[in-house]
Amino acid sequence: MSIGKITKISGPLVVASGMRDANMFDVVRVSDKRLIGEIIEIRGDKASIQVYEETSGLGTGEPVESTGVPLSVELGPGLIGCIFDGIQRPLEEIRKITGNNLTRGVEVPSLNREKVWHFTPCVKAGDKVESGDVLGTVCETDIVLHKIMAAPGVGGTVKSISGGDFKITDTVCVIDGDDSSETAVSLIQRWPVRKGRPYSKKLSPDKPLITGQRVIDSLFPIAKGGVAAIPGPFGSGKTVTQHQLAKWAEADIVVYIGCGERGNEMTDVLNEFPELIDPNTGKSLMERTVLIANTSDMPVAAREASIYTGITIAEYFRDMGYSVALMADSTSRWAEALREMSGRLEEMPGEEGYPAYLGSRLAQFYERSGCVISLGSDRREGALSVIGAVSPPGGDISEPVSQATLRIVKVFWGLDANLAYKRHFPAINWLTSYSLYAESLASWFNANTAPDWTELRGRVLALLSEEAALDEIVKLVGMDALSASDRLKMEAARSIREDFLHQLAFHEVDTYTSLKKQYLMMKSVLLFYDSAAEALVLGADIEKLVNIPSREAVGRFKYVSEDKTDEEFARIQSMLSSDISAALESKEEF
Repeated sequence: MSIGKITKISGPLVVASGMRDANMFDVVRVSDKRLIGEIIEIRGDKASIQVYEETSGLGTGEPVESTGVPLSVELGPGLIGCIFDGIQRPLEEIRKITGNNLTRGVEVPSLNREKVWHFTPCVKAGDKVESGDVLGTVCETDIVLHKIMAAPGVGGTVKSISGGDFKITDTVCVIDGDDSSETAVSLIQRWPVRKGRPYSKKLSPDKPLITGQRVIDSLFPIAKGGVAAIPGPFGSGKTVTQHQLAKWAEADIVVYIGCGERGNEMTDVLNEFPELIDPNTGKSLMERTVLIANTSDMPVAAREASIYTGITIAEYFRDMGYSVALMADSTSRWAEALREMSGRLEEMPGEEGYPAYLGSRLAQFYERSGCVISLGSDRREGALSVIGAVSPPGGDISEPVSQATLRIVKVFWGLDANLAYKRHFPAINWLTSYSLYAESLASWFNANTAPDWTELRGRVLALLSEEAALDEIVKLVGMDALSASDRLKMEAARSIREDFLHQLAFHEVDTYTSLKKQYLMMKSVLLFYDSAAEALVLGADIEKLVNIPSREAVGRFKYVSEDKTDEEFARIQSMLSSDISAALESKEEF
């Protein structure tokens, strides 16, 4: 243990001398107030420390004590349903001690030491186990079975194991190692946040993460284990989109990181999630959610740690064989924290003042996602999907954080302020967004949803693209200059935009759409287009075709409940056939 003295204070940066025996990334306690910090640079016997609490009132000469261990998180039963700050301090427990305002230097264990959990063994004395093997289980919530695993590097013969009720620090199993060492296993593990948890093998993502959001699932899908970015200006709907993904994504566990965003947004999450019912389990969404809050009014330096804290917890559940979705809102605020610390360290700035290593730090974060086979003899397959919001100033995605992110991620959901102003939500621009997973997921969609899914998706994107080109002509010379077939394309594309892509997050039915319903909705719009195009060739009047009554039914399909989609699609087919026939019968004679 190394004890030094403060020689310099610059906001959240504290420099201490006499720290020659300390190591990079060691956690330290600063001053008699015991503020928590982390060593981020060592020069000679001087250590630069980023302090995760308010440093006002500190003075030079005050003691700095190194704990000798890196910044780590506690992993075990009790994570689900909790809200932590950026360094995994439980905010609810702190509130009980200090009231509504955080007190500096407060020390509270991350996981409740007094709560009793029922442990059910999965192995018995004499069994051989290896790193990652499941030793037993704990029912953490009604829908999450928490698997107690042998920590990485721990393996051998089970000497003893016992079931029953235990606190997380109690020993439940003893393992004799191959080197004659003996390891006592409790319900809790510790893991350094800056080091990715190991796995046996990384797999290619080949299954989609179903989100229930039509513009995402149908046009720009993300794979389980994939990475996506949502850049967009203020007010374009980044946070609501991430809330929707957290609510409805087909993931076993959701880790939501509020990194530097406004506190009222985290308040919305805390108010909404306990009341929302998971459509897959019928239970509260909080029973599969971990929340990490390091909002804009909390210490800047802790934003940087919050991202790593969240992804380490997510990796832990991935190792159990679960599909985990991590939402980071937003990585821009995290990058700003990097920029502030870099400036105080007097490092050479890169573009727009960001550190030169911004891109590599972003890559280190995103590459911890993936679909993997976990350690252990049972070869569990888990997935960690990472979705990061980016908040470029003024919506300019040419700035460094957006550009560095786009070089890494494979899905880009570009939010458009113009769409948001038109009240089109989610405001994902279909002309600038893309998904590099679409091709590899095509066979899954065709096999599991409909054989012509990919064909319909391609036609929808083509119509939207053609509409954008025709729209330029309309702006110049007006709609009357278009041919009947081009005008029909414009109407079909409008139907796609308004009836399919537009989705109400706060409507009880429209907030989530199954793949089957998405397919039928796409098919109904294209059925109108194909039927009208045929009628147009046979001489029907374009005005009558674009105003047929069945278009109202196509537009209201989104509000039909999931159990009635087949009936509604059959009704739309019948109405379209009747309306098109009527338009043909009344065609003008020339």
